[in-house]
Amino acid sequence: MSTAFEAHRDHLQVQTSTLLQNGDRMTRTEFLRRYRAMPNISHAELIEGRVYMPSPVSADRHGEPHFDLITWLGMYRAMTPGVVGGDNSTLELDCDNAPQPDGYLRLTEQAGGQSRLVNGYVQGAPELIIEITASTVSYDLHEKMNAYRRNGVKEYVVWRTNDSAIDWFILVDGRFDPHPMSDDGIYRSLVFPGLWLDTVAVLRGDMAQVLQILQQGLADASHQEFVMTLSPSGG
Repeated sequence: MSTAFEAHRDHLQVQTSTLLQNGDRMTRTEFLRRYRAMPNISHAELIEGRVYMPSPVSADRHGEPHFDLITWLGMYRAMTPGVVGGDNSTLELDCDNAPQPDGYLRLTEQAGGQSRLVNGYVQGAPELIIEITASTVSYDLHEKMNAYRRNGVKEYVVWRTNDSAIDWFILVDGRFDPHPMSDDGIYRSLVFPGLWLDTVAVLRGDMAQVLQILQQGLADASHQEFVMTLSPSGG
């Protein structure tokens, strides 16, 4: 007959087996089941079948750059009907991947987007994803990047804070190629016309300049034509 101690021990073992642990291997279905059972955990990802639970992040190396890029994306979304965005939302990509990117922009289903909302979660790949990372050795530029590429993310923007650099990749024939920056130091999105990023300004924290350049992109004819294609009567 089991003692009270043994019963308590077995109960704790069952509880522990249902928790997410950094480095665990599992399917997306199992990952999401365990994640939902841990409301005290705010950030966990499944990348290529492996659980990642990042350590607390610093303000200068993550929090503040994150805030600035979300501000930039949010302004574009506000001026572009048919485009929505998210911040630290879990994506259901495939059976091995449920990432939680720092930010994204996506076209709605009604606007012809490749992802959709199902029970409050985004299923499928947003057209554009951003990540804030420390350097090129981060999984953001390896395992996660591969998962995004394979699932059809069209543009991938990575801010490497240790290197004071921003990489912008575009999906070409199933691979991520570096997106060329213009001579004036501005990245111009191919998927979201008018989404312009002044890299020098954003790296030095000059958000007034970043938003001024974005305003120029929003006033450009390419953005106006894009909005017309997204409207019910356009395209």
